[in-house]
Amino acid sequence: MENVVIIGTGCAGLTAAIYTARANLNPVVLTGNLPGGLLTTTSVVENYPGFPEGVDGFELMERMQKQAERFGARLRYASVVDVDVTRRPLVLKLDEGTLESRSIIIASGAGHRRLGLESEDKLEKKGVTYCATCDGALPVFRNKPLVVVGGGDSACEEALYLTRFGSVVYLVHRRDQLRASKIMAQRALSHPKIKPVWDSVVTEILDVAQDQVTGVRLKHVKTGAEQVLACAGVFVAIGHVPNTAPFRGKIQMDPEGYIVPVRGTATNVEGIFAAGDCVDRVYRQAITAAGQGCAAAIECERYLSALAS
Repeated sequence: MENVVIIGTGCAGLTAAIYTARANLNPVVLTGNLPGGLLTTTSVVENYPGFPEGVDGFELMERMQKQAERFGARLRYASVVDVDVTRRPLVLKLDEGTLESRSIIIASGAGHRRLGLESEDKLEKKGVTYCATCDGALPVFRNKPLVVVGGGDSACEEALYLTRFGSVVYLVHRRDQLRASKIMAQRALSHPKIKPVWDSVVTEILDVAQDQVTGVRLKHVKTGAEQVLACAGVFVAIGHVPNTAPFRGKIQMDPEGYIVPVRGTATNVEGIFAAGDCVDRVYRQAITAAGQGCAAAIECERYLSALAS
């Protein structure tokens, strides 16, 4: 039986791993389907303290993992399928095997939100992607027009990264101004290769019949007018969905699936704590996730100490 199982290896999960490992709790850390979390798909992180020149997202997570392992955290490449919160110890069913633990820290993060189009599903990995850093340099996208869908920091970052490869990058947003931070919006809109397409939504990705992306069909949200933009790739950056499915109906969440702590990082189920993007729908920053991971680890340690006394 484990003292603590940490679900997730993003900033929240690995920070929790560092703190619980240093407290001699010998944590098991489950990586899930994306070891290192979404930050591993970010090219340059400029706002994490301690890196004045910025740091590659993958490198940052790799350093955190090595730090956690240095103190004794044990990484296991597995995903949680189901959890029994009615038993003590708590029981986690994994894609391979089960674990019993006195406590759990959920730091499972969030996944990419999709457009919800049939053509999107059929053309995924055939020109539709959710990660410019992962796929932008592919030959199929080089010197071709590209489309980024979204208006936040992630969309701006995707668009800026793609200017290295595409001939032009259309930034399609449903509003008439970006919701990104001022510095990111300024960088995107001032780049000569980025062309904003305001007040528009993607209604179809072309062309399923050709089994590759050849363009997008857009609808103007105010006039209803439609147009087709030719492109070789569609990069979707419209937000995230919390990775909390195994806990739905078992711990308190809001309607969108974000975990709602009842006190600090503690959930409404004794012995289960939560931190990071599966909780935070407001700030969603690497540094806030790390802070929450720290808090969850400290509260978990106090909980286990109280059990032993």
